[in-house]
Amino acid sequence: MTFDFDRPIDRRNTNSLKYDFALERGKPADVLPLWVADMDFAAPPAVTEALQKAVSHGIFGYSDVKEDYSRTVAGWFSQRFGWETQPEWLVKTPGVVYALAMAVRALTEEGDAVLVQPPVYYPFYSVVRSNGRRLVENQLVYENGRYHIDFDAFEKTVRDAGVKLFLLCSPHNPVCRVWTEEELRRMGAICQRYGVIVVSDEIHCDFALPGHPHTVFPLACPDLAERSVICTAPSKTFNLAGLQVSNIFIPGQEVRRAFRREVGRSGYSQLNSLGLVAAQAAYREGGAWLEACRTYLQENLAFLRSFLTEKLPEVRLVEPEGTYFAWLDCSALGLTTEELEALVTDRARLWLDGGSIFGACAGQFQRMVLACTRATLSQALDRLERAVHAPEGPAPRGAAI
Repeated sequence: MTFDFDRPIDRRNTNSLKYDFALERGKPADVLPLWVADMDFAAPPAVTEALQKAVSHGIFGYSDVKEDYSRTVAGWFSQRFGWETQPEWLVKTPGVVYALAMAVRALTEEGDAVLVQPPVYYPFYSVVRSNGRRLVENQLVYENGRYHIDFDAFEKTVRDAGVKLFLLCSPHNPVCRVWTEEELRRMGAICQRYGVIVVSDEIHCDFALPGHPHTVFPLACPDLAERSVICTAPSKTFNLAGLQVSNIFIPGQEVRRAFRREVGRSGYSQLNSLGLVAAQAAYREGGAWLEACRTYLQENLAFLRSFLTEKLPEVRLVEPEGTYFAWLDCSALGLTTEELEALVTDRARLWLDGGSIFGACAGQFQRMVLACTRATLSQALDRLERAVHAPEGPAPRGAAI
């Protein structure tokens, strides 16, 4: 079966967060959106067919899943990552961010220190702060166009701050690192030494690029498996975010019991019945679609790389190892954070995610989502190139745009 990722699908007037809420979010109505992390591609045909069958039944009552759901999900991680899971480890939640919040609430007390690694996906900050925990940062080091971990600083921060829980982003959003097994092992060893629980957000695991294999955290750190929470979902992989299903693996009985207790306190029980149908169909029959999608995304990345080299060398691509993002270093433009935002939004008429929302250290960066048609990507890059090379040029620091 072939899949047409070049086919344009009009998402406007569908209550799409990406396309229909520019004005509500303070953007011009005519911006081209490449910000929120969903795809402009239709879900796999197997998902659509399974949903159509469920819809035709006509009843949408309270639902759960039988053992075959757990086997299907477990089979995906076994075949793709060599990770053998147990059915009792699986806790289903409506989303990974929800799971992060539940883990923070279940596994720490108010005032406890929770570690993050900026620049990082911005809900990492909110699930810590909004629950009365103390946010502690181990900033990633950006050198020679690549991010890495200062392990001495990591250990010092863990020790001195008395960190209780570490929110790990793996693969990392937005800097697009796929942590090596050795890097994971070193972080895990430090966490084990100081009794830190690790909550690993692995939602982008299926988008590791060739040459950068994703390692599920417990495989790198088996001694820490019972003090870890592994957050996964079909939402990014198969473009199912609106169906609200995530699969959270918690090998440790004590940690799992605490997590389940907190989910119960939140008043949550049964998941979206159609989401469960879609998730199982995707993991059972969506492999070929995903491989075709990954190929298309890699071609989009190559297109972006060539465009920047040939037409927009002032914007530097931080070479990704995973995810479907482009993390763009715009520091050579010589603009302040506010000026850069104005150039992207007001001149280029693009809606990207400004780097500052991922951390104060990233104000000179922009995150672009590559999960769109080639035509959309080409249009976006043309807009950006014209804005940068307009007769007036990028404004100098301190100047109004």
